[in-house]
Amino acid sequence: MRIAADRVLGIALIGLAAFIAVQALQLEIPFSYEPVGPKAFPLGLSILLTLLSLAMILRPGDNGSWPHKALALRLLLVLVLLLVYAVLFRQLGFIVSSLLVVTALARLFDATWGKALITGVVMSIVGYFLFTAALGISLPSGYLFASFI
Repeated sequence: MRIAADRVLGIALIGLAAFIAVQALQLEIPFSYEPVGPKAFPLGLSILLTLLSLAMILRPGDNGSWPHKALALRLLLVLVLLLVYAVLFRQLGFIVSSLLVVTALARLFDATWGKALITGVVMSIVGYFLFTAALGISLPSGYLFASFI
């Protein structure tokens, strides 16, 4: 049963890699701000994803089984939380949306409320300052913190 699951996932990931590559090739930036341009990173990721997916198809695992219902539900909830994060990222900003999603993810995998909140606060604030100060990447501050940050 595991062999079929690995091959199905590998085929699905190759489809995802193709989608990423097509989207990357359609990127058009009116000015060049780096030597390789914005297409290089997503194209590189799609090539790597394709190679790893081919390995899953050609050499699937020999043991294991499909995840039981409780784990499958948790994995589906992780996907839903990441989609919610993508939707709320601009409106709430990086810090608030990261705090909410990291806390929810920690709770989903059985962390206590205290540990989940501490993890969410630390990851969102440290992540924000790493991206903005260390890497020089501007992140949305959201409508709530627009005047403070």
